[in-house]
Amino acid sequence: RLFRQEGTCYQQAKQVLHAAVPDRLQGRERETRMLRQFLLEHVLGRRPGSLYVSGAPGTGKTACLSRVLLDCKDKLAGSRTVVLNCMALGSPHSVFPALAQQLGLPVATGRERVRSLEKHLTAQGPMVLLVLDELDQLESKGQDVLYTLFEWPQLPSSRLILVGLANALDLTDRSLARLGAHPAGSPRLLHFPPYTKEQLTRILQERLGQVAGDPVLDSAALQFCARKVSAVSGDARKALDVCRRAVEVVELEVRGQTLLKPLPGGES
Repeated sequence: RLFRQEGTCYQQAKQVLHAAVPDRLQGRERETRMLRQFLLEHVLGRRPGSLYVSGAPGTGKTACLSRVLLDCKDKLAGSRTVVLNCMALGSPHSVFPALAQQLGLPVATGRERVRSLEKHLTAQGPMVLLVLDELDQLESKGQDVLYTLFEWPQLPSSRLILVGLANALDLTDRSLARLGAHPAGSPRLLHFPPYTKEQLTRILQERLGQVAGDPVLDSAALQFCARKVSAVSGDARKALDVCRRAVEVVELEVRGQTLLKPLPGGES
């Protein structure tokens, strides 16, 4: 019972340090604004187009886009949103049947599969917002899959808005150079730089500030963690993991101390 009372703050701390999408993303105000502007501009204006979002793991790409999609849910209600994680696909070409299934199209094979999708995306209907996370998993020999996807928004009467997220900064230059030959063919680019020490400190402070009572982790410890992580990767998920592990260590120490407290009346 004693431990349950003292351990509540540690449970709360571990909960807020999980890498869930927060209501507001610290240090990503510019990127959030640009994502929102791109989506609303293209969906509400019925303008097909593509956006390539790059950045190392843990720099907030997916979290930012998820937050914007949630915040703009009502405004995007008139369009069809499909989100695919390319890491979960068996091969680069598996993206086509996965997309067809999400759009409720009949199963087709080979070239017919791509043609039926093209026909659907250039027919009358609501705008289709396709989000492809871990886009670099679709790299293939000749890059035919990536070229096909990024050329769809350029088709006459296209209603596709494509947003691709990947770690590599130069994927479009390296793998999609041919797109630059088309007028307005290249996707717009948005890069997420690694988090700085100050940004990581604010993220950790904001998360742990939600826990009632005395601070679970000292301010100097948070700054130390932020400085170390920013020097290596700037990965916010890594900083959250380190702090969560630190809370678990403290929790185990407190549990040990609580179990060893003497019982009332001097009983052993």
